[in-house]
Amino acid sequence: MTSLTQKDKAAVRAFWSKIAPKSEDIGAEALCRMLTVYPQTKTYFDHWEDKTPNSPQAKKHGITVMGGVAEAVSKIDDMKGGLLSLSELHAFTLRVDPANFKILSHCILVVMAVMYPNEFTPQVHVAMDKFLAAVALALAEKYR
Repeated sequence: MTSLTQKDKAAVRAFWSKIAPKSEDIGAEALCRMLTVYPQTKTYFDHWEDKTPNSPQAKKHGITVMGGVAEAVSKIDDMKGGLLSLSELHAFTLRVDPANFKILSHCILVVMAVMYPNEFTPQVHVAMDKFLAAVALALAEKYR
């Protein structure tokens, strides 16, 4: 994996400052998209009463996910350390297959591109892709 350069980090921070007010909408849409496009991911949500993509539980979890992304942005210089508790939660308690982090990252990228077509330049795309890959790697840390 390519590490984040200072230029990438600056692009991530700048783009995040633009999208942060809509991050809950991004998360809800990305989670709904993931459940639709990758229905096998529903197995992690058996405890939900309603597993349909637009359910209140799906939207709520999307909001929670974007809270984690916001945390990652704030800890961009040490994501492994900064996301350690989330890594432990997903590895030991929730037992989520880390491949799903990449799936959700892709869905987040798609939603950001759709919601912010003018701001989601090729440079922002590269930076956000690398950032979300780094987030997925940090979340998978405790699986090793």
